[in-house]
Amino acid sequence: MLGRDETGALWVFGYGSLIWNPGFVFAERLPARLPGYRRAFCLRSIRYRGTPAAPGLVLALAERAGAECRGLVYRVEAEHADAAHAYLREREMVTDSYLETVQALEVEGRGEVRALAYVIDESHPQFADLPPRAQAEIIVAASGPAGTNRDYLHNTVAHLRELGLPDAELEALDLQVRALAGEG
Repeated sequence: MLGRDETGALWVFGYGSLIWNPGFVFAERLPARLPGYRRAFCLRSIRYRGTPAAPGLVLALAERAGAECRGLVYRVEAEHADAAHAYLREREMVTDSYLETVQALEVEGRGEVRALAYVIDESHPQFADLPPRAQAEIIVAASGPAGTNRDYLHNTVAHLRELGLPDAELEALDLQVRALAGEG
């Protein structure tokens, strides 16, 4: 099974809402770095932070030479791995806009860990490579069954800061969204 180690434990990389809302039982959570990918608001959300009529934007991993994404890796014990994987598939693969992959992460004190990571399918119709101003305008206005797009951004930025994993691009986008929304 994808992302399993020799003990049967499942490793999962979180870079967006999985950081602050994993939704599965885990035994360990560690800071990790994924080279060759960047975290980006490049997926039109029609289920969680938007609707089909008014899509929002959510984060995805986009492969880019020279990039890196800092996030968290979760270790899920073997007895919880199947349930966690089923939950993640239901949550992340709802519109098949992600590719379910295994990526080599760099984990401090552990070296390399191979983990399940959901990467954007750039050929999918929901992929949106937009400039920051266009992203901000969508994020300010969008809302879906899981809440506002603004809250998704604000929660991710706040948790990355708390973990000591700030993301300069997201910080700048957060400021732009707050200004457009008239938030303090």
